[in-house]
Amino acid sequence: MKLQLSIPLWLIVTPVLGWLAIVFGPANAGMPVIILLSVVLIASVMASVHLAEIIAHKVGEPFGTLILALAVTIIELSLIVSLMSSGGEQSLTLARDTILAANMIILNGIIGLSILVGGLKFHEQEITKHSATSALVALISILILTLVLPNFTTSINGPEYNKAQLTFVAVVCIVIYVAFVFVQSVRHRDYFLPAGESNEDHHAEPPSGKTALLSLLLLLGCLGAVVLLAKSLSPAIETGVDKMGAPQSLVGVIIAMIILLPEGIAAIQAARKNRLQTSMNLALGSALASTGLTIPAVAVYSLFSGSTVLLGISTSSIVLLMLSVFIVMLSLVTGRTNILYGIVLLTIFATYLFTSIIP
Repeated sequence: MKLQLSIPLWLIVTPVLGWLAIVFGPANAGMPVIILLSVVLIASVMASVHLAEIIAHKVGEPFGTLILALAVTIIELSLIVSLMSSGGEQSLTLARDTILAANMIILNGIIGLSILVGGLKFHEQEITKHSATSALVALISILILTLVLPNFTTSINGPEYNKAQLTFVAVVCIVIYVAFVFVQSVRHRDYFLPAGESNEDHHAEPPSGKTALLSLLLLLGCLGAVVLLAKSLSPAIETGVDKMGAPQSLVGVIIAMIILLPEGIAAIQAARKNRLQTSMNLALGSALASTGLTIPAVAVYSLFSGSTVLLGISTSSIVLLMLSVFIVMLSLVTGRTNILYGIVLLTIFATYLFTSIIP
């Protein structure tokens, strides 16, 4: 059943159900409510993917993937700031843990699965080398400046920046991210155009402007529901982590995985359609947005609230993060991928998850 705007009815109903579940179904009401929230959460994730595809088909690449990446990042950022405002010792490392988890999930989990799924079906897939190097140059710079360098500065004790350093790094992150978006969408847009679109996708009639606008509004509603439902479920997740005896940083990993589900599913679906370029646009663009926009926003919040933010990650995390970036670079720099790259990235992701549970 479809409306005149060519949007399936379930895509309209799902965000409504998501927000009703947020308002009337607190996670501490018992196991039946937790199960219901989980079902609505999964439905919201699936709706987000479909709505993002409608928008991407209307605006074309790379703008479609850019919209989804920015939407998820803005709502993820809202969740981080709201949790930081609640205070507590764990809030000091919340931004750091979330950014690290998001990058490890994207670099190893999403990219690894996309390459593996595409390689199993098509043996080899192509990507523009210039798009990969452009994104990775920007991403590596931001990651080093935000998550590694704070461990080695001497103006203040601990893995953190003083106010002047934090302000400077925040400005640098914005400059790098804006430069990347300019290259991606204007100056060298051809680097990021998909090379393997099917005829069906290429000739399909794009949706109308009203349909695309409604899809964008519904997408924001679904993504907001995903984040807030994940937040509602976090007490149950924390209880499960405590029973496992794992570090509390694992909670951030689980929530980050839930929030990144829409982008992950969209990237894997694109790879299955032999559009690996779209997958990499979405994955690397999300990693850049997640880091390059979150750090400046957290810096502004920290400066105005007077709160402390610890950014430097541990030595073991630095090793895994740099290994992840290095393998992704080697996987994409030739412009052709196969299943080996995907398998290796997934084993690194498994190592990250294992060491998060048993540090």
